[in-house]
Formats: sequence, structure tokens, C-alpha cells
Amino acid sequence: MAEHCFIKVLEDSGVSPPPGSVPTTSLPLTFFDTTWITCRHMKRLFLYEFPYPPSHFIQNALPDLRTSLSLALQQFFPFAGHLRLPHPPQRPYIYYENGDSVPFLVAESTAPAEFNHLIRRDHVPLRVDELKSFVPELPPPPPTNGNGACKQQPLMAIQVTIFPNAGVSLGVTFSHVAADGRAFAHFTKSWAAICKSKGDSSSAFFNSSPPDYRRDLIQDPHGIWSIFLKQRNEAKKRSTGMSISPTDNVRFSPVFTKSHVETLKKRIALKFTEENEKDEPRLSTFVVTIAFIWVCLIKLHRSNNQTVDDHGTYVLLFQADCRDRLRLPANYFGNCLKPCTATVKTSEIAAENGVLVAAKAIGNAIKEFEKEPLKGAESWISRSREVSNGCEYRVAIAGSPKLRVYDTDFGFGRPIKSDVVHITSRSSISMAETRDEEGGVELGLALPLADVEKFNAILEQGLLNLS
Repeated sequence: MAEHCFIKVLEDSGVSPPPGSVPTTSLPLTFFDTTWITCRHMKRLFLYEFPYPPSHFIQNALPDLRTSLSLALQQFFPFAGHLRLPHPPQRPYIYYENGDSVPFLVAESTAPAEFNHLIRRDHVPLRVDELKSFVPELPPPPPTNGNGACKQQPLMAIQVTIFPNAGVSLGVTFSHVAADGRAFAHFTKSWAAICKSKGDSSSAFFNSSPPDYRRDLIQDPHGIWSIFLKQRNEAKKRSTGMSISPTDNVRFSPVFTKSHVETLKKRIALKFTEENEKDEPRLSTFVVTIAFIWVCLIKLHRSNNQTVDDHGTYVLLFQADCRDRLRLPANYFGNCLKPCTATVKTSEIAAENGVLVAAKAIGNAIKEFEKEPLKGAESWISRSREVSNGCEYRVAIAGSPKLRVYDTDFGFGRPIKSDVVHITSRSSISMAETRDEEGGVELGLALPLADVEKFNAILEQGLLNLS
């Protein structure tokens, strides 16, 4: 396994929108935003091939990258602002004023050969902590003066790392309070388009519209935001703060080709017919792929735990975008996700038709969401916690192939690899489209090294059974 890469810092500055281009603005958190207040920060890494010396990047690419970020922040200014947390019962809000900036770090790798390791060309397992050097931490909140001032939290930081004569990485850390995956993808693609066009801001919105910040589009007559805020604060107080990062885990990225996905759809549809299911099956790419990988993880869990309760449950958590269901504009900027839960009995999913059982559970959760997207909204957090605490094993999904992360081209070409860096344990899976084939799916997992071979054997046997 390769040694952990070291970097030297070349520049540590900040990037703001053009001076005077954005007025002082406050954006109140909706209940969709409030649910993420205590969530860990999101970390996305893009890796690009760039076979030139650092001087070439610094002279020719870095100025465009910095200028285009400033122009992008003119539209996506909340990322340069702060989350303000006034004393209850006041509502938290995002605040931007002229001069606010996004921390912007430029570094150079002292081990350029590490680039091939990070993009998995050497097929050597990649420890989860090996990516941490390339994504920044958010700055600590500024101290308050003790006179009733609001607590403030930064919302984004960016790091560019140069691998001499090999590549460039772009690491972004942001608070989920500011944006969900769809809004974040809107920002990164807009920034990339401006950069690729050498500063033409109009290119960012050639195929889309500028972000829409109208918080009054989301109705909350019962003050659900305050319920969520109270529940999150109570959960934070109960936390021991002794979370241990599984740095010995390794990352890997199983890929489902378009052929795999289509075969899964056909086989599960056939199983529905054989079982005489009355309801129309929901067999999207998301449903069949996640059902299959979920069952593989459950089989691994059962092989490692001989005392599994056959009367227990397995839980899958995923987020569903509410913009279309609530008739919000596609470019609404903020959070607009509902937590969805698929639950299966351990005895049923361990049976021969486990993937069918998993697909039905996921499909039913999606159908329930589509029927009433805001049903029981006031209990989303408490319900998710209750279901998770009582289950045998829980898995959460991050990302979606619809976000098209591999279309984020700053002028260096498409990313050679992209990772969700905060996926560090078996309890989470990231999901994206495959880079080189339309219709395929790339997953991101992290497991103990000893489990990777067992998991791959389970996965390969499952795919073999499909064929």
C-alpha cells in the first residue's frame, strides 16, 4: 500500500465575489436546511489528469480557476457567507456581506507518483485517510464576544493540489446546511463552465438558470424548522463526542455496467412476475443497483456475525429530492430532500429472493414519497433515529448518478476520478454515474481490508448468477 502523501502549501488565501456585486443578504433556514445543522461536513474530491510542471499550472490555469470562482460566487454567494445561530427561539440563517470569502488553498504534492494511486491505476487498496490531505477543513467558527452575539460557522473551503507532471485535484468541503447535492452540483458545474470559457459568466447558465433563493416557496405554517432544531440540539447534547474514525478501512469503487443494470432490471421484473406480485414494480437504475449492493453488504454482515437475529430488521436510508413534487424550480438553491427509509426483515432478505425483497422495499419507499412527499414531516428526524436504533444493520446512500459529477470540466478534461471523501465506513455508500459508459453506475464503499476480498467474492458471485 502506498505511503500517505505529503503536500507543501503554496498559497493560503480567500476568494470573494467581485467587490460590490452582491448586497448584504440573509437567508432563513427552512426545515429542509435545519435537519442538517449537526451533520458532518460534505467532502468531494475531483481528480484531473494534467501532465505539466507546477509552474505551467500556476501561470496558465490557476488564474482562470481563481477568477472563475469569484464570478461563480457572485451567483452562489451563500457559500462565501456564514451560518448564523442566534439564541433560540430565533431562526438560524445564512448571512452574506461584502468581503466574505471562501478559503482557497493551493498546494503541491511532494509525491507526484501518488496520483496514479489515488485514481486506482495501481489497484492497490486505498486507505480512507489517504484522501484527507487533498480536501480542506472548514475554518473554525470565529469567537463570539459574549454579549449575545450569534455563533457563526463558515460554509465552504476549497483546496487545489498539484501533482507535478501528473495531475491536479480539486477538493471541496461544504456544510450541508447551505446546499444539497443537486444545488452543490449546480455550483460546481457553473464554476467549471466559467473557468473553461475563460471568464464568460453567461456560459455557466447556457443550459440552466441562475440559482433561485426564494425561501418563501417552501411553506412551513407549523414551524417544523423549530422542531428539527430542538431535536438536533438535544441529539448533540446526548452525543459523547468520542466518534472514532475508521482510518484502517480501505476505499474501493465497484462498477455496474449498463449491461449489469439492464440485466438486473429484467431479472427482478421476472421475479415479480413469478411471485404474482399485483403492484407494478419500481425498477429504476437506483432501485435495482442499490437493492443488489445492499444485499451483498447484508450477506457480508451475516458472514461476520453468527448471532444475527432472524427476527430483526435491516434498514436503508436514502434521500429523495422534493423539488419536482413540490413544484419548485429545478434551480432552487438550498436543501430540498426528504429522508426515505426501506426496511426488510433479516429472515426474508437472507433468502434466495433477497434482491427482490430489497427492491420491493426500496420501490415502496419511493412510491410512498411520490404519493405524499411531506407526510409526517415533523417526525422525520425522530422516526429515522428510532428505526435506525432498533435495527440489526443500517446503510445510508449519498449521491446519485443524476448529479453527473463526471461532467465537471474546468478545461482540463473530465475528471479521471471523483470521490465522496466522507464515506469512511460500511454504514455509507456513495453513488455516481460511470465515467466512460452512459447508463452504468459507480459506487463508493469503505470496508476493513480483511472484508474487501469477501465482499468482492459475494459481489462477483451475484453478478455471475445474473448471467
